[in-house]
Amino acid sequence: MYPVICKIGPFQVYSYGLMLVLAFIAATSLVLAEAKRQKLDHEAIFNFLFTALVCGIIGSRLFYVLEHLGYYVKNPLEIIMLQQGGLSWFGGLMLGSSAGIWYLKKKKLPIYRTLDLIVPYLALAQSIGRIGCLLNGCCYGRTPFLPTQMYASLALLAIYIILRMMQASPKPQGTIFFSYLLLYSIKRFTIEFWREDNPAVFYGLSLFQLLSIVLFVLAAAKLCLIKKK
Repeated sequence: MYPVICKIGPFQVYSYGLMLVLAFIAATSLVLAEAKRQKLDHEAIFNFLFTALVCGIIGSRLFYVLEHLGYYVKNPLEIIMLQQGGLSWFGGLMLGSSAGIWYLKKKKLPIYRTLDLIVPYLALAQSIGRIGCLLNGCCYGRTPFLPTQMYASLALLAIYIILRMMQASPKPQGTIFFSYLLLYSIKRFTIEFWREDNPAVFYGLSLFQLLSIVLFVLAAAKLCLIKKK
């Protein structure tokens, strides 16, 4: 565990925050390059990414705080201490995607085309972010020999590669986005069996496994509808 990468005077550079910043820079650079190739509005795409990022982080944090409400009621100041980790992807998906879609509608940009463009790089950003989890010591496995953060990082990297391969040939709009949700739900459902920090809540399954099942069903149904059309 290396929660603090270095100290610069009175300031500390936290590994978790640093990896989030690197993930955003890497994903944004690649998305903008692809947007340029597809002749999409650079400024609008960047603003979309920034809007989705900010709202996604807020949603992720709120969901995490609600998960551990008892602790944060006693320690309210720690709610804003993101450098210690504590983000929930499902919360980020709900608020980040809602805000992003609102922005796309406002700017009259093609929703599914934009989401199909971006989600492979979202998977890449998550892969980088999970390294921050490993350095920070959160999202840990049941034993020291189960580095679930690295398993998740490698799985997300594989999802990124799969989605990029899908982008190589024309697909009906929405296919890549819902494929991402499908693959992510499978990844999360599987990884949860090895994680120690999320207790079982229903028939031996954690809350995130139950949410993954719901997400899988919704994504699979949507992909079937797209294929049918």
